[in-house]
Amino acid sequence: MMAENLTDNGCPKRLRTSRGNVLGQIIFCEGCCCGRVDRGMPAFPKKMIKAEWKAQKLNNTIQLTISGCLGPCDLVNVACVITHEGDWIWLGSLSESSHYETIIDWAIACQSEGRLIEFPASLSHKRFERFG
Repeated sequence: MMAENLTDNGCPKRLRTSRGNVLGQIIFCEGCCCGRVDRGMPAFPKKMIKAEWKAQKLNNTIQLTISGCLGPCDLVNVACVITHEGDWIWLGSLSESSHYETIIDWAIACQSEGRLIEFPASLSHKRFERFG
């Protein structure tokens, strides 16, 4: 490995992103079960979320990702928040528009404060340990 790609102690340097202002990321599952109303599952309001994220310019604070299957299919309509500190907040059984509105309001508040604020306690009953 070339010397310019190593730290002072000889370890490889880590890549850095220019998206330094991003405080976190939220990943919504839209996989095999989540949002599949054709299979009797609750809807996932993807269009509404994307429209709000764009209108509020939230991607510069909390990056929005809509993904394929995140895994815990028994908790339909799963989301995961990843903070810049490395914390993972898993949410499942998001079945009401108020759940998604609360997440959007949280992201707006984080943007307004310029920092991650505490995740809404009103969604604590939707939290779970992914590998617990």
